[in-house]
Amino acid sequence: MNLPNIIRPEHTFIGVSAPTKWRALQIIAEKTARAFSVDSQIILKELEARERLGSTGIGNGIAIPHAAIEGMTSPRGVLIRFAQPLDFEAIDDILTDIAFVLLFGENNRGEYLNVLSAIARRLQSDGLLAAIRKARTADEFYSGFIADSRA
Repeated sequence: MNLPNIIRPEHTFIGVSAPTKWRALQIIAEKTARAFSVDSQIILKELEARERLGSTGIGNGIAIPHAAIEGMTSPRGVLIRFAQPLDFEAIDDILTDIAFVLLFGENNRGEYLNVLSAIARRLQSDGLLAAIRKARTADEFYSGFIADSRA
């Protein structure tokens, strides 16, 4: 899995302020809309619909909001570290401080599941989490997440 093809350094953000999960989804929609030239309201609608099915908070302070977006030709991602952890209604009730947002096209559902699985496994590594949580810049955050991801 070549994660640098899915997430780029310019799509990595730290210190994002959001008081609630629903406000975080709005901010995520705005950032992904700018990054991928897609209407933010379409992204928000799809992220909210997915979140209503069940929380994308996978535990250990991690959330992976994801949605199918019409017109997307390949999976693309945004990596976010929140300024303050927030309640993403994660399965373990731990507040969320890191979100990997994955958008994909309807025709990429098979590929997106592979990406989602790879990201979820990667974000469960204690070493990786420690590195990205102490990163002081977006570049450090990105580098820590991407390190050795081509294997």
